[in-house]
Amino acid sequence: MFRRNVQTLDEVLMKMLRAQGLETPLLQKRLIDAWDTVAGPTVARYTTQKYIKNQTLYVRIANPALRQDLSMMRSQLLQRLNSHVGSMVIADIRIG
Repeated sequence: MFRRNVQTLDEVLMKMLRAQGLETPLLQKRLIDAWDTVAGPTVARYTTQKYIKNQTLYVRIANPALRQDLSMMRSQLLQRLNSHVGSMVIADIRIG
């Protein structure tokens, strides 16, 4: 009798993505897409640009008062975004 190495489809896909070097870009895309959900619809309405560079999320907010409020909430947003994705994707958030 032999044993089979049974893996879930999720595990197989993640191994394949990791081997091809596509896991990090996929997680970054998920994190950018999660911004509207985590920050809320009001913040999403004033968000004009968002991208990740060197493990830093750069977000451009059109409203100065909202930008200041979000700057004070950076650590909370960072934690919520990383936990939403399920991995440590970003280390800092720059709001401008």
